[in-house]
Amino acid sequence: MIGPDECDQRGAPPPFATPPELRSWAQAALAAAGLEEGHVAIALVSEEEIERLNREHRGRDRPTDVLSFPVDEAGPAAGPRELGDVVICPERTEDLAEAVVHGVLHLCGYDHERDTGEMLALQDRVMDAL
Repeated sequence: MIGPDECDQRGAPPPFATPPELRSWAQAALAAAGLEEGHVAIALVSEEEIERLNREHRGRDRPTDVLSFPVDEAGPAAGPRELGDVVICPERTEDLAEAVVHGVLHLCGYDHERDTGEMLALQDRVMDAL
């Protein structure tokens, strides 16, 4: 799952959450999506860094709150899946737990821009349970 070295707060202001908090929020999202095992890396970054990533990967030249970068669409035949990276800008996020849950659900294949509210409803259920 998420190891202490994978909760990167590079470029972000002083810590907004501890690695155990980030881990528990990610695990709640994974469980809600029906994935008991999976590897997720979470990075907390500055506004400048998230703006750069948003520009490079989405063509949007502005900062955002959370970006997800899926890695392993199909997953291996055995063992935990490498799901990808969630990059969050705490300065642009009202609720860090919600940003983690949102990003992890994207890594699990959910897409609120294409579904009929399924992802956001699941996100609300996870947040209500936290």
